[in-house]
Amino acid sequence: MLYFAGLLFYILKSYFKSKYIFRLLLASSLLLQPIPALEVIWAVNCGGDEHTDVHGIHYQSDPLEIGHKSDFGKSLMIQRVVPQDRILYQTERYHVNTFGYDIPVYRDGDYVIVLKFSEVWFAATNQKVFDVVLNGEHTVVSELDIFARVGRGAAHDEIIPFSIRAGKLRVNGETSQVDGNKISIEFIKGDLDNPKVNAIYVIKGTVDDVPKLPPMPGVDVPEEEEEEDEESQTIKPQKSRKPSGPKIKDPYAADDTSAMLLPVFVAIGAFIPLLYCLCKL
Repeated sequence: MLYFAGLLFYILKSYFKSKYIFRLLLASSLLLQPIPALEVIWAVNCGGDEHTDVHGIHYQSDPLEIGHKSDFGKSLMIQRVVPQDRILYQTERYHVNTFGYDIPVYRDGDYVIVLKFSEVWFAATNQKVFDVVLNGEHTVVSELDIFARVGRGAAHDEIIPFSIRAGKLRVNGETSQVDGNKISIEFIKGDLDNPKVNAIYVIKGTVDDVPKLPPMPGVDVPEEEEEEDEESQTIKPQKSRKPSGPKIKDPYAADDTSAMLLPVFVAIGAFIPLLYCLCKL
């Protein structure tokens, strides 16, 4: 009798979990798919030592001598990033004046530069604000306030696509000359504290190739949901119509749960007579 009771429990448990099996298998297959290798042109762990991240990007140790390097961020558990890559957001280079790096580019094509930041000192907005300029002419990040974006002790990436064709750099609809097979990325000193950066890498490819950070909990809203909200707000309410007769019951409006529980009731109904017979033996 205990065997049949256990069998019934297993059937019921399997039934309610069966609708999730496909979703679990699908999610697992997506997670296990290999990530295409990135064509990394240049990468540096600013203010820190060399490091290879979970995506296989190898960051060289910081070669820059201007400014100051700091590892104060090691006192924080940086959020939005896996533990083995927190070091990329814990070390940084900052300067009391504008500073920057030269990035080698030898081929035409589409590129993406990824700038990694985290605020490890200030705990309020409008304390550290600065611009980022590409190739000496293009402001690609304006008035960056890291704390305002993600708060203190959280990873933040700025992703900047650009292209190079025939010695010309093109970004955000603007064009400039590329001199000596290199471009510059500069962090501009403003009125509010000092500019800084935690890590940088450049790939040959598109924004779709760049590994993204997970969204901030309760802050970022998926674009699809935003579009749905906008569409729902723009839909005009329909004019109410006077009914011509009594409301007819919708034959298809029955609760879906009754259909879902039907196999359960059948199983229980079949089990009760069987249990009764076993007790008679």
